Amino acid sequence: MIKRFRHNKASAAAFFLLLFLILMAVFAPSFTPYSYRGQVKNPDGEILSNMPPKIPALRFLGIAQGTAVLEDRQTAFLDDPARYPAGCILEIRDRRVTERGTEYCDVLVDYYRYMKAEEGTAFWFGTDQLGRDIWTRLWRGTRVSLVIALFAVAIDMLIGVSWGAVCGYYGGRTDLIGMRVCEIIHAIPNVILCTMFILLLGRGIGTMILALAVRNWVETARLARAQFLRYKEREFVVSARAMGVRDRRLIFRHILPNAMGPLVTSATLAVPGAIFMESFLSFIGLGIPAPEPSVGTMLSDAQSLLQTYPHQVMLPAAVIALLMIAFHLLSNGLRDAFDPREEKGEV
Repeated sequence: MIKRFRHNKASAAAFFLLLFLILMAVFAPSFTPYSYRGQVKNPDGEILSNMPPKIPALRFLGIAQGTAVLEDRQTAFLDDPARYPAGCILEIRDRRVTERGTEYCDVLVDYYRYMKAEEGTAFWFGTDQLGRDIWTRLWRGTRVSLVIALFAVAIDMLIGVSWGAVCGYYGGRTDLIGMRVCEIIHAIPNVILCTMFILLLGRGIGTMILALAVRNWVETARLARAQFLRYKEREFVVSARAMGVRDRRLIFRHILPNAMGPLVTSATLAVPGAIFMESFLSFIGLGIPAPEPSVGTMLSDAQSLLQTYPHQVMLPAAVIALLMIAFHLLSNGLRDAFDPREEKGEV
């Protein structure tokens, strides 16, 4: 199985990408001295809001230098140190004179000097409109989104596999009633069910996990039932039953290990769906409450700043995209690896 997985280069690359994102979510918030909830201020007590990204190590590449363009500035005030501290003006562009004779221009400035930030201050991804470090909030938000998604999928697997195993193994009336319950739950739109659950129990990480798990286990139950219907009449199961092996042992020691391949693949594929749903609920204001961040809440907070500060939207959007791509490619690799007919990419 491992050999077949390694032959799928896209899935192997997705595995390492996912491992990198998880490690960043765990350790990256500690790379900077800033808190995910604290507002950063200059010595004068002014909040350093909407600061541009500044990464000193990349200065030689000409990117993330902490610069910004101030538009429509009166040229007559450029020498005023109260407005433009010494050394903050880097370039004067597009001089123009109005009909009244007032001269205006666009000014490229070192925004950190312009905002009178302390020497050595550098926000790798900038700050948001409340003056909070985006780097810290982004990776902590990624951690929160991953925790919510992984726990929700774990609950889905626990309930869905148990429910589907009982229905598929015993069949008859048990199967009939169990599947009708699944159909009733599945008929309720996911967004409506999650919204009602959150409104009933209040916003929070635990509530979000339960809201995502309350319906998604149905698909796992159906898949588990199909796998148990497939294996329960196989020779090794019939032989074990004839030898007096109890049902519980037959389910968990004989059938379930053989049925785990599609279930693991389905669980891997369910994680990006849970991440997307959590991001969507957070985007519409039903996510975890402030100041705890998630990728969805960061997108929601920055949506009004898309034209002026696009990096505040692009960074969390890129993390969501990478997570979903990585999980989808990983699930494809696991599907091929668990398929016993798969050998060197041929079925």
